[in-house]
Amino acid sequence: MTETNGIKTTVAALSQDSSEKAIEIMQERLTALIDLQLTLKHIHWNVVGMNFIAIHEMLDPQVDAVRLMTDAVAERIATMGGQPKGTPGSVTSIRTWDDYPLDRAPSVKHLVELDKVYSGVTADHRAAIAEFGDIDPVTEDLFIGHLAELELFQWFVRAHLKNTEGDVMHRSTD
Repeated sequence: MTETNGIKTTVAALSQDSSEKAIEIMQERLTALIDLQLTLKHIHWNVVGMNFIAIHEMLDPQVDAVRLMTDAVAERIATMGGQPKGTPGSVTSIRTWDDYPLDRAPSVKHLVELDKVYSGVTADHRAAIAEFGDIDPVTEDLFIGHLAELELFQWFVRAHLKNTEGDVMHRSTD
């Protein structure tokens, strides 16, 4: 076991530099997943209007799944010798995106915003996966599994936003 910058590498097959880089990327993704699970629950509490119950009930399994993802990422960080940061202060200081913009609002408005959230999270996960490919295949595999689930959840959201031609509507109505 070696130590640099407070990180004690515990995965024998990885170099110190690889461990540090993977932990840095994972911390950013952990922050995004914590933010996502809180956003999903916020929407669950504040969605109203048409299809309320469908949206309300669709979101709880997503919250639960994302919560499991956060745990897996945090444990991978710890496995690699890092210290996962999951406090509210660390989330707000690490994140680089704006807070979710809606409170109580009609379902279609929440779905349009949630589609944007999922687009950002999945794009950033894809970028992280590309970096993990050069660092650590185990971490890469973990994130590939998460990405598959996140893309499925976005598909659920987009299914509610399809027009008669099958295209996703990107503008909400009042």
